Parts: sequence; structure tokens; C-alpha cells
Amino acid sequence: MSGEDTRFMALALALGARGHGRVWPNPPVGCVIVKDGRIVGRGWTQPGGRPHGETVALAQAGEAARGATAYVTLEPCAHHGKTPPCAEALVRAGVARVVTAIEDPDPRVSGRGHAILMAAGIEVETGVLAEDARVSHAGFLSRVERGRPWVSVKLAMSFDGRIATSTGESQWITGPEARRWVHAARARHDAVLVGGGTARADDPTLTVRGLGVSHQPVRVVASRRLDLPLDGNLAKSAREVPLWLLHAEGAPGTAEWNDLGARLLPVAEAEGGLDAPAMLTALGSAGLTRVFCEGGGALVAALLKADLVDELIGITAGLALGSDGRAGIGPLGLDALADARRFVLTEARDLGGDVLHVWHKG
Repeated sequence: MSGEDTRFMALALALGARGHGRVWPNPPVGCVIVKDGRIVGRGWTQPGGRPHGETVALAQAGEAARGATAYVTLEPCAHHGKTPPCAEALVRAGVARVVTAIEDPDPRVSGRGHAILMAAGIEVETGVLAEDARVSHAGFLSRVERGRPWVSVKLAMSFDGRIATSTGESQWITGPEARRWVHAARARHDAVLVGGGTARADDPTLTVRGLGVSHQPVRVVASRRLDLPLDGNLAKSAREVPLWLLHAEGAPGTAEWNDLGARLLPVAEAEGGLDAPAMLTALGSAGLTRVFCEGGGALVAALLKADLVDELIGITAGLALGSDGRAGIGPLGLDALADARRFVLTEARDLGGDVLHVWHKG
């Protein structure tokens, strides 16, 4: 792996990241085509998942792709779907070398893309910035390999871990810069997930605001009985911004919510609530790859107890609300520290006077 390979792959990863939250169920692939040390084509997977990054880069490169090197963040696809395989497009374009970061675990690809390239006499090298690519493609990899989306849990809280006062007041514990960061994080995910209690208490919109973005994540609410206000912000906007409702079989109100434009996803129940693994399996089957969970406490506790949280994001403010304030996470039933899942700190920084800390599953 040369320094040039690393540099161009890093650029491809940066381009691919532009697709986060916008290309599901497809992976956010970036591609850079280089000839004689000069970039002749750049591309990333477009909104909705098509065209793929390689297709965009090849179109930009044109005849200059012949004899060039293509840097791709994920093994080029090998199956015929709504578009022809990218591996075959690279062959037709006459590229001489393809450098990829990681192999695609999708059974329809999984080594076949590389095999098509090598059968055509194209030099193939893989493993360049592989760890960075696994981070960028974490959602897609999770859906393919585990059948569920990557789950990030975000809590904005006081120094003593409270998300609201005893009366439920929570706006605003953290400052404007932190709230802006949260909106940007929503935009990088396929969906925003909250529990029914949060939806009832806060009457949220769960949209991205103030950033000038042209797309919105899917809003997902987990409500076993579908006892959500039919005149609330979510209901009013269900036809404008996608709203999916996870609920128990036979829950009342399905007809009303269907008429409002919501998508209904029935899942199994467990321990008086919705079964957490079943919820995520349903979301993965529907194509979601990256989910941003913003509470409430019962939902977060259920996800943690089922070991379904991949990333914890805390934004801590410099105030204390006391033990009578509302906790961000419901009871976990832990009797020993050894039973608690340990996460590894990956980022910590100031965020307009608040502290952002990000933790990944160890």
C-alpha cells in the first residue's frame, strides 16, 4: 500500500460519507479515478442509492478512465439489480487497476466483484484503509451481517445524568451549538427513533432543521399500543416526512394512522413492551442501515439490555438537576458492575460550552 493509494482512498471515503443517511438500503460508496497522478473522475452513491459511486465517477472520467486506477471504498457490486454491476462497468471502461478498502459481505457480491475484475485482467488490491471503511460502511455492514441497522443512542443531559426536571421540563438543557450538532447527526442517519412516551410528552417533529438540508430521515416511533396523539406534530406531518410506527400485533388505531400516511410495522412483544431485537430486525428488513435513537428511557434501557446499542453519544451540560430529575435510561436490573456493557471512548470535545462524548461498543 503506497502513500498515494492511502491518499486517494481517504478522498474516496470522504466522498462516500456524503451519502450517509441518504442512500439506504445501499452502501455509501465513494470512488476516485486517477490517471498519471491526476484525478479524472470522482463520485459517490447518489440519494436513493443510485447511481452508484463508480458509475458517477466513470461518467465524469469518460475515455480518461482507460488505463487508470479506480479507488473504491467497497468491493464493486457483481449482481444485476435495477442497474448493471459496477464491476462490469469498470471492465468496460478499461481501467487497469482497482483498489478497494473492503470486500462486500452481501452474498450477491462477496468476492464476485473482485473476481470479475481479475478475470478481465485488471489488477486488484484490497485492504487499503480497511478500518476506516468499516466505520463509514458500519450501517450497511450491520444490516447485511446482523440483519439490523447500526444503532446510535444520543442523550442530552445534565452533569448528573438527567434529561429533564421532575416536572418534565427539558428545553433546553444543552445549548444552541449542541442542538445544531444533533440536527446534523440526524441528517447523517437513515432514521430517528424514539419511544412512545417521548413522542407523547414532547410532541416532537424529529426533523432536521436549520441546516438547509434537502432530505429528512425517516421518523420511527416505538409505541406498543399506538396511543399517540392523532393531532400531534408527527401525525400532522406524516405525509410530508416519512413516519414509521413500530407497534404490537392487534394494536388499536392502525386504520387511523394508515389514513394519515404512516407506515405500520407490527412486531412481537416481550416483558410488557415491544421486543427490542424484533424492532431492529423489522427496521433492517425495511432497508434501514443507520438509526439515531433519542430516547426515551424505557426504549434505551430495552436496547441496552438486549445488547443492541453500537454507539453511545452523550452531550453533557454544566448544570445539575438532582435525583428527582428524570433519568435518561430506565432500569437495567444490574446487580454487579461486571454485568454492565463497557463502551470505549472514541471522541470527547467541547461543544459550545457543553461536552460531547462518543463511545463505541468494545
